[in-house]
Amino acid sequence: MKERLKQAVGNVVTGDRFWDREKDLELLTNKIDEGANILLVAQRRIGKTSVLAELNERLRERYTCLFVDLQGAQSSPQAIADLSLAIHKQRSLWEKAKVNFQNILERFGDTVEKIDAGEFGVTLRAGLTGANWMDKGAQIFKILANEEKPVVLMLDEMPIMVNYILKGNEFRITPKRRAQADEFMSWLRKNNIEHQGKVRTIISGSIGLEPILRQARLSATINHLTAFELKPWDDETAKGCINALANEYDVSLQDSVPGEMVARLGCCIPHHVQIFFSHIYDRCKRKGKMECSVQEAKDVYGKEMLGVRGHAELTHYEERLEMVLGKELFTLAVDMLTESAVTGCLTKEAIAALQKEYTLEENDIVEAQKEVIWVLEHDGYIRQNKKGYVFVSKLLRDWWRNRHKSFFTPVLKRGV
Repeated sequence: MKERLKQAVGNVVTGDRFWDREKDLELLTNKIDEGANILLVAQRRIGKTSVLAELNERLRERYTCLFVDLQGAQSSPQAIADLSLAIHKQRSLWEKAKVNFQNILERFGDTVEKIDAGEFGVTLRAGLTGANWMDKGAQIFKILANEEKPVVLMLDEMPIMVNYILKGNEFRITPKRRAQADEFMSWLRKNNIEHQGKVRTIISGSIGLEPILRQARLSATINHLTAFELKPWDDETAKGCINALANEYDVSLQDSVPGEMVARLGCCIPHHVQIFFSHIYDRCKRKGKMECSVQEAKDVYGKEMLGVRGHAELTHYEERLEMVLGKELFTLAVDMLTESAVTGCLTKEAIAALQKEYTLEENDIVEAQKEVIWVLEHDGYIRQNKKGYVFVSKLLRDWWRNRHKSFFTPVLKRGV
């Protein structure tokens, strides 16, 4: 029987829409069973949130799983409020935890269990201020540690929250912000260690936590975490996904089409694989013939995948990069990435030539380049080869080149 798969572009997927990752889920489950606190590391759009959601489904019989989305949190008190909201959704846990928030919730009187979830969240955020978030949070950890089933606490997009605490809207580290970020990360580390084996914490996000903390010299606050890398699909897994999608939607692909799609992408990031098939499916529907040749796949890649419209997921790579690096280093990073995209490689000669062009206000140019390259490698933009640095994803490389090449002169040709 042919495998089939429904499209899931842009959505968190579980169950019959979840493709592969069996080995990753098995390894993650083993680490959780061993009591590890985990830092989930991956390139963007790999599907970290979907992996957490699927893990939640598979573990719920043996563990109490709490999923907390921290993308909207901008402070430590807000993080504890969001954690409290996740607990509020589980009646047995909330009955034990609500006494800690009695003074905040008194305004609701007897209607506390009936209030709108949105209003409840606003109230918690308003009431958790100053130093009381640490005590409230510590109490929550104690309650979780005393649960009948061990707890898996999934903190999604925590790096975005930590980055905001550390840099604010200006993406600039200050001593006060560093102290606040240190306070939160040290608090989390302390509670992770204190309740080791009873509460397992998994941290994930669309930007890397390690580069952010490294910039502030706070790397020691995560030395208790076990890093787990979630890698792109291999070629065969990606081809299997493409064929399963084609089977589900009755699209006839020439035998070499899945291989052509994989070759064009260069790096099989699940979201990009899904997008490519989605464009092929739309092309087939528009022409009224559910068939796709190799030449049509090439055409779809050049026109739809690299087109100027509908690519928020690729623009996202630029936006997140500025968030991590700040404005000054972001400008340098764009120059270095564009050099790699346009010429095919960011060579040692180009890196040296760029050093003569930049006078940075807050950074030594050589150290700045080292920092930028480390972040770009860590977050999956580039990898090193014998000549220098090249894009990991051909799709991102081609899109980046199309976006920037018209106003770019390769560094070794400047002034010639």
